[in-house]
Amino acid sequence: MRSPHKEKILVLAPHTDDGELGCGGSMHKFINQGDDVYYAVFSLAEESVPDGWPKDILRKEVSHATQTIGIPPDNLLIFKYPVRKFSQFRQEILEDMVRLNQNLKPDVVYMPSQFDLHQDHTVIANEGLRAFRNCTIIGYELPWNNIQFEHNLFVILSKKEIDKKMEALRCYQSQTGKIYFKEEFIKGLATSRGVQVSSEFAEAFKVIRWIIR
Repeated sequence: MRSPHKEKILVLAPHTDDGELGCGGSMHKFINQGDDVYYAVFSLAEESVPDGWPKDILRKEVSHATQTIGIPPDNLLIFKYPVRKFSQFRQEILEDMVRLNQNLKPDVVYMPSQFDLHQDHTVIANEGLRAFRNCTIIGYELPWNNIQFEHNLFVILSKKEIDKKMEALRCYQSQTGKIYFKEEFIKGLATSRGVQVSSEFAEAFKVIRWIIR
Protein backbone atom coordinates (compact mmCIF):
# COMPACT_ATOMS: atom_id res chain seq x y z
CA MET A 1 0.00 0.00 0.00
CA ARG A 2 1.41 3.37 -1.00
CA SER A 3 1.72 6.07 1.63
CA PRO A 4 -0.73 8.96 1.05
CA HIS A 5 2.12 11.36 1.89
CA LYS A 6 4.96 12.61 -0.27
CA GLU A 7 7.87 10.20 0.06
CA LYS A 8 11.63 10.61 -0.17
CA ILE A 9 12.95 7.80 -2.35
CA LEU A 10 16.61 6.84 -2.76
CA VAL A 11 17.74 4.60 -5.61
CA LEU A 12 21.10 2.86 -5.15
CA ALA A 13 22.79 2.08 -8.47
CA PRO A 14 26.07 0.15 -8.33
CA HIS A 15 26.93 1.47 -11.80
CA THR A 16 25.45 4.09 -14.08
CA ASP A 17 22.28 2.76 -15.79
CA ASP A 18 21.45 0.06 -13.20
CA GLY A 19 18.72 2.17 -11.61
CA GLU A 20 17.18 3.14 -14.93
CA LEU A 21 17.19 -0.48 -16.09
CA GLY A 22 15.71 -1.76 -12.83
CA CYS A 23 13.18 0.93 -11.99
CA GLY A 24 13.35 3.74 -14.58
CA GLY A 25 9.63 3.71 -15.28
CA SER A 26 8.78 3.62 -11.59
CA MET A 27 11.09 6.54 -10.81
CA HIS A 28 9.33 8.64 -13.46
CA LYS A 29 5.93 7.62 -12.09
CA PHE A 30 6.91 8.49 -8.50
CA ILE A 31 8.28 11.89 -9.51
CA ASN A 32 5.03 12.70 -11.34
CA GLN A 33 3.14 11.71 -8.19
CA GLY A 34 5.09 14.31 -6.22
CA ASP A 35 7.75 12.17 -4.53
CA ASP A 36 11.36 13.30 -4.13
CA VAL A 37 13.69 10.85 -5.90
CA TYR A 38 17.43 10.75 -5.27
CA TYR A 39 19.83 8.63 -7.31
CA ALA A 40 23.18 7.47 -5.89
CA VAL A 41 25.57 5.79 -8.32
CA PHE A 42 28.68 4.14 -6.88
CA SER A 43 30.86 3.73 -9.98
CA LEU A 44 31.31 5.49 -13.31
CA ALA A 45 32.87 2.24 -14.58
CA GLU A 46 35.64 4.13 -16.34
CA GLU A 47 37.64 0.92 -16.68
CA SER A 48 34.83 -0.64 -18.71
CA VAL A 49 34.07 2.19 -21.13
CA PRO A 50 34.17 0.81 -24.71
CA ASP A 51 37.10 1.77 -26.90
CA GLY A 52 36.63 5.04 -28.74
CA TRP A 53 34.57 6.71 -25.99
CA PRO A 54 35.90 9.30 -23.50
CA LYS A 55 36.60 7.77 -20.10
CA ASP A 56 34.16 10.20 -18.44
CA ILE A 57 31.30 9.51 -20.88
CA LEU A 58 29.18 7.71 -18.30
CA ARG A 59 29.17 10.76 -16.02
CA LYS A 60 27.57 12.74 -18.86
CA GLU A 61 25.21 9.92 -19.82
CA VAL A 62 23.91 9.29 -16.29
CA SER A 63 23.35 13.04 -15.88
CA HIS A 64 21.28 13.19 -19.08
CA ALA A 65 19.40 9.96 -18.29
CA THR A 66 18.38 10.93 -14.76
CA GLN A 67 17.28 14.39 -15.88
CA THR A 68 15.21 12.74 -18.62
CA ILE A 69 13.40 10.73 -15.96
CA GLY A 70 12.83 13.93 -13.99
CA ILE A 71 15.45 13.71 -11.25
CA PRO A 72 16.86 17.17 -10.42
CA PRO A 73 20.63 17.52 -11.01
CA ASP A 74 21.22 18.14 -7.28
CA ASN A 75 19.58 14.77 -6.51
CA LEU A 76 22.19 12.85 -8.53
CA LEU A 77 24.95 11.69 -6.19
CA ILE A 78 28.08 10.18 -7.75
CA PHE A 79 30.76 8.08 -6.07
CA LYS A 80 33.81 6.78 -7.92
CA TYR A 81 34.55 3.24 -6.78
CA PRO A 82 36.39 1.04 -9.30
CA VAL A 83 34.12 -1.32 -11.19
CA ARG A 84 34.21 -5.01 -10.15
CA LYS A 85 36.25 -4.16 -7.05
CA PHE A 86 33.56 -3.06 -4.60
CA SER A 87 34.41 -5.90 -2.21
CA GLN A 88 37.78 -4.24 -1.58
CA PHE A 89 35.99 -1.07 -0.46
CA ARG A 90 33.11 -2.62 1.47
CA GLN A 91 33.63 -0.54 4.61
CA GLU A 92 34.00 2.73 2.72
CA ILE A 93 30.82 2.00 0.75
CA LEU A 94 28.95 1.23 3.96
CA GLU A 95 30.12 4.50 5.50
CA ASP A 96 29.00 6.43 2.40
CA MET A 97 25.59 4.79 2.68
CA VAL A 98 25.32 5.58 6.38
CA ARG A 99 26.00 9.24 5.57
CA LEU A 100 23.36 9.13 2.81
CA ASN A 101 20.87 7.77 5.33
CA GLN A 102 21.75 10.44 7.89
CA ASN A 103 21.67 13.31 5.38
CA LEU A 104 18.68 12.33 3.24
CA LYS A 105 16.57 10.31 5.69
CA PRO A 106 14.83 8.39 2.88
CA ASP A 107 11.51 6.66 3.40
CA VAL A 108 12.12 4.02 0.72
CA VAL A 109 15.35 2.65 -0.73
CA TYR A 110 15.49 0.79 -4.05
CA MET A 111 18.60 -1.31 -4.66
CA PRO A 112 19.73 -4.48 -6.44
CA SER A 113 18.02 -7.55 -5.06
CA GLN A 114 19.71 -10.18 -2.94
CA PHE A 115 19.30 -12.53 -5.92
CA ASP A 116 21.72 -10.41 -7.99
CA LEU A 117 24.94 -12.29 -8.78
CA HIS A 118 27.12 -9.39 -9.99
CA GLN A 119 29.90 -8.93 -7.45
CA ASP A 120 29.45 -5.16 -7.16
CA HIS A 121 25.68 -5.46 -6.92
CA THR A 122 26.06 -8.01 -4.12
CA VAL A 123 28.09 -5.51 -2.09
CA ILE A 124 25.51 -2.75 -2.59
CA ALA A 125 22.67 -5.09 -1.60
CA ASN A 126 24.43 -6.37 1.52
CA GLU A 127 25.69 -3.01 2.74
CA GLY A 128 22.38 -1.38 1.89
CA LEU A 129 20.66 -3.69 4.36
CA ARG A 130 23.05 -2.55 7.08
CA ALA A 131 22.98 1.16 6.31
CA PHE A 132 19.22 1.58 5.77
CA ARG A 133 17.81 -0.70 8.44
CA ASN A 134 15.29 1.99 9.43
CA CYS A 135 13.87 2.28 5.87
CA THR A 136 11.60 0.32 3.61
CA ILE A 137 13.95 -1.53 1.25
CA ILE A 138 12.91 -2.86 -2.16
CA GLY A 139 15.04 -4.89 -4.58
CA TYR A 140 14.81 -4.19 -8.30
CA GLU A 141 15.03 -6.77 -11.06
CA LEU A 142 17.96 -7.15 -13.46
CA PRO A 143 17.21 -10.54 -15.06
CA TRP A 144 20.61 -11.01 -16.72
CA ASN A 145 22.16 -11.10 -13.23
CA ASN A 146 19.46 -13.23 -11.57
CA ILE A 147 19.25 -17.02 -11.44
CA GLN A 148 15.91 -16.52 -9.69
CA PHE A 149 13.79 -13.57 -8.60
CA GLU A 150 10.90 -13.54 -6.16
CA HIS A 151 8.39 -10.98 -7.43
CA ASN A 152 6.06 -9.77 -4.70
CA LEU A 153 5.65 -6.10 -5.63
CA PHE A 154 4.59 -4.69 -8.99
CA VAL A 155 4.46 -1.06 -10.11
CA ILE A 156 1.97 -0.66 -12.95
CA LEU A 157 3.29 1.60 -15.71
CA SER A 158 1.55 3.51 -18.46
CA LYS A 159 2.87 3.56 -22.03
CA LYS A 160 4.12 7.08 -21.36
CA GLU A 161 6.11 5.86 -18.36
CA ILE A 162 7.71 2.93 -20.18
CA ASP A 163 8.48 5.23 -23.12
CA LYS A 164 10.20 7.64 -20.72
CA LYS A 165 12.29 4.74 -19.40
CA MET A 166 13.35 3.94 -22.95
CA GLU A 167 14.16 7.61 -23.62
CA ALA A 168 16.39 7.68 -20.55
CA LEU A 169 18.20 4.49 -21.57
CA ARG A 170 18.85 5.91 -25.04
CA CYS A 171 21.04 8.51 -23.28
CA TYR A 172 23.57 5.70 -22.73
CA GLN A 173 24.92 5.65 -26.26
CA SER A 174 28.16 4.05 -25.05
CA GLN A 175 26.22 1.05 -23.74
CA THR A 176 23.83 0.26 -26.58
CA GLY A 177 25.86 -2.75 -27.70
CA LYS A 178 24.74 -4.69 -24.62
CA ILE A 179 21.96 -7.17 -25.37
CA TYR A 180 19.84 -6.11 -22.38
CA PHE A 181 19.68 -2.56 -23.74
CA LYS A 182 17.60 -3.67 -26.70
CA GLU A 183 14.21 -1.99 -26.73
CA GLU A 184 12.37 -5.21 -27.55
CA PHE A 185 13.84 -6.88 -24.46
CA ILE A 186 13.04 -4.02 -22.08
CA LYS A 187 9.50 -3.57 -23.37
CA GLY A 188 9.02 -7.34 -23.52
CA LEU A 189 9.97 -7.70 -19.86
CA ALA A 190 7.66 -4.82 -18.90
CA THR A 191 4.88 -6.47 -20.90
CA SER A 192 5.45 -9.82 -19.17
CA ARG A 193 5.34 -8.21 -15.74
CA GLY A 194 2.26 -6.27 -16.76
CA VAL A 195 0.45 -9.45 -17.80
CA GLN A 196 1.07 -10.83 -14.31
CA VAL A 197 -1.00 -8.00 -12.82
CA SER A 198 -3.50 -7.52 -15.67
CA SER A 199 -1.96 -4.33 -17.03
CA GLU A 200 -0.13 -3.34 -20.19
CA PHE A 201 3.23 -2.69 -18.51
CA ALA A 202 4.81 -3.07 -15.07
CA GLU A 203 8.13 -3.31 -13.25
CA ALA A 204 8.57 -6.08 -10.69
CA PHE A 205 10.36 -5.91 -7.36
CA LYS A 206 11.19 -7.92 -4.25
CA VAL A 207 10.11 -6.43 -0.92
CA ILE A 208 13.03 -6.86 1.45
CA ARG A 209 11.70 -4.76 4.33
CA TRP A 210 8.43 -2.86 4.54
CA ILE A 211 7.89 -0.25 7.26
CA ILE A 212 4.52 1.41 7.80
CA ARG A 213 4.69 4.59 9.85
